[in-house]
Amino acid sequence: MEKLIITAAICGAEVLKEHNPAVPYTIEECVREAKSAYDAGASIIHLHVRYDDGTPTQDKARFKEVMDAIYRVCPDVIIQPSTGGAVGMTNDERLQPTELSPEMATLDCGTLNFGGDDIFENTENTIKYFGQKMIERGIKPELEVFDKSMIDMALRLHKKGFIQKPMHFDFVMGVNGGISGELRDFTFLKGSIPSDATFTVAGVGRYEFPLAVASIIEGGHVRVGFEDNVFLSKGVLAKSNGELVAKVVRFARELGRDIATPAEARQILGLKPR
Repeated sequence: MEKLIITAAICGAEVLKEHNPAVPYTIEECVREAKSAYDAGASIIHLHVRYDDGTPTQDKARFKEVMDAIYRVCPDVIIQPSTGGAVGMTNDERLQPTELSPEMATLDCGTLNFGGDDIFENTENTIKYFGQKMIERGIKPELEVFDKSMIDMALRLHKKGFIQKPMHFDFVMGVNGGISGELRDFTFLKGSIPSDATFTVAGVGRYEFPLAVASIIEGGHVRVGFEDNVFLSKGVLAKSNGELVAKVVRFARELGRDIATPAEARQILGLKPR
């Protein structure tokens, strides 16, 4: 079985210090959290950025500042910027971090009711545009799927030339408006992707660690981090992203799965060496 790639989603765009005081906003805090995750065994840092007051932004300059600072302390880590952005942003605003030529970036594969009146909009034309830009810029997309229909969209757009193989999916499970975090639905998603595709599972909230174990057993990869869950166990706040990563490493070792280094993760995902 392939070695396990662990992704740390260190801050997201929604979670706040009110949820957990360790959630990073500033450049220094993002570096601290990225380093804690990297030291614990994460080879990919899934990155959103914010201004110092916690306001999320897709500003290219802010991404560059944070990415450069992380690379100074974790020179071989894979940084995966988010192109999710915020409600109301244009496609090009959301795509700003891809202008920095990262190895990977996220590509959301469908529209989602995100709770209340919030709609996370990704039309077919948006997905095509993002896919084409990533091909032009030599960036491997991580295909973010919140439901089975989004896998179908990705496969359809692959046939039309907007997404290249081998594909790498991220099953984001347990989000309000998306597929549940039940093992039944994990099996459903896993059985819906091509045999040559790789996948990561991001369980939200209480689903984070049960789905991590399922993915370890089934040969997939794992995403954890404050974006998805701020608790180490029920009622116990994690002190860092590193604590969440370390828990997955313990599970993997118990289950006989070795942890991938950044270099090994690049080989598994077909990335070019930095």
